[in-house]
Amino acid sequence: MKDRWALCALGAWLMGSVIMIVVATRNFRLVDELLQASPNAHFQELVQRWGQGPTRELLRYLSSELNREYFQLWNIAQLVLGSATLLLIARRGSPAGARRLLAAATFLVLGVSLALAPSITALGRSLDFVPHEPAPPELRHFWRLHIAYTVLELVKLVLLALAALWLARRKSSDVAAAPTLPELAASEESS
Repeated sequence: MKDRWALCALGAWLMGSVIMIVVATRNFRLVDELLQASPNAHFQELVQRWGQGPTRELLRYLSSELNREYFQLWNIAQLVLGSATLLLIARRGSPAGARRLLAAATFLVLGVSLALAPSITALGRSLDFVPHEPAPPELRHFWRLHIAYTVLELVKLVLLALAALWLARRKSSDVAAAPTLPELAASEESS
């Protein structure tokens, strides 16, 4: 039963990670889409009054701050999900490979949360409202950190998917090895 709960937690972890990727990229695209074709007349009036450049800069700043907040909260939630999943499969009968994969994913999130995310946040905030033409030297460093974060996120997703497959395969082999109802009835009749 604990393996089933572990699979549920893994499913939530995987789905949350995918949702975060979509939300983070979508926030920035939406700014440009709204500036180009928002159906809200009052919004378009404000854009005309303030100018498209300053409005875009302000909305991108808002998107950046939202993403920073979402990722900080999601990293905390991931640590809770990782710890809970590890506790659920900590007993002897659970596959050691799945435990190792989950431990690696959880420690990866911990490392990203403690080392990489604060650096990205601080550097990102230092670049808010700074002209990007010509590109400031810090921008290149920001993108390196961002790419590292993305690669580690993909590694984590692979680790989680492999752990989920390992647990699911084990559960399906347990179900296949379990006696069927007719087999149980036949064994009771012969006793």
